[in-house]
Order: sequence, then structure tokens, then C-alpha cells
Amino acid sequence: VAIYWNNHHHLFHAVKKINAPIMWSNMALLFWLSLIPFASGWAGENHFAELPVALYGVIFFMAGFSYALLSKAIIRHHGQDSLIAKAMGKDLKGKISTGLYLIAIPLAFWLPLASIAIYVIVAIIWLVPDSRITQALARHGND
Repeated sequence: VAIYWNNHHHLFHAVKKINAPIMWSNMALLFWLSLIPFASGWAGENHFAELPVALYGVIFFMAGFSYALLSKAIIRHHGQDSLIAKAMGKDLKGKISTGLYLIAIPLAFWLPLASIAIYVIVAIIWLVPDSRITQALARHGND
């Protein structure tokens, strides 16, 4: 949750204005993040059994998907020539994360520990907030 919070914070540093789609996509992200403690507890109580580990991945996938929707809503509202649009670029980091989650979810039914390893890899990828936004803000004196 802290990793999402840090990246969310960096994302919103570049936001100049908001609208309803931004607010609703932000609410979707918060909803999925609110389910993480439940999934974590269930996975721990069941010794990282297949179904809880898969559900954990579904929740993280949906949170990542919601984060992508939020980013797209912000870019759409600010325009393709905006600082945030240029900073986000093709969002390779987000696409790689989504792909890894899509691999890890079904893998949980055969190798739950491998799925957990993938979830950890995605967390490590995002541990440092998106430097593209920080660098773009610094270049434009908005940091």
C-alpha cells in the first residue's frame, strides 16, 4: 500500500486540475487497495494456499489497472501535450507490471510461491516512484 501511495503522490504532483473521471478512477484505485489487508490475512492464515495467492494477484492486478485508468484520465483531462502525458510516455513500467500479474494469477494454482515471487518483483519495480514524473517536474520547475 505504501508503494502505491508514494507513486500516487508523485503522479498527483503533476496534476493541475481534476474532473469526475479522475475522481472516479481514483476511487476505484482506493477500493482495490482497501482489499489488500483482507487478501494478505487470508493468504497468511491459509499458509499461502493457491486460491488466496491468486486472489491477492487479482487485487493487485485490478489496483494496477485502476492506476493505469487514473493515469489515462489525468492525461486525457490535461491533454496529450501536457507535462504529465510526456512524462508518462508509453508507460512500459505499468505494462510490464500488468503482464507479470497476468502470469502470476493462474500460476498461483500450480506454484503459489512463484506467484508470490512475481508479486515481490513487481513491488521492487515500483519501490522507487516513477522517475519520469519527478524528472519532468524538475525540468519544468514544478517540483
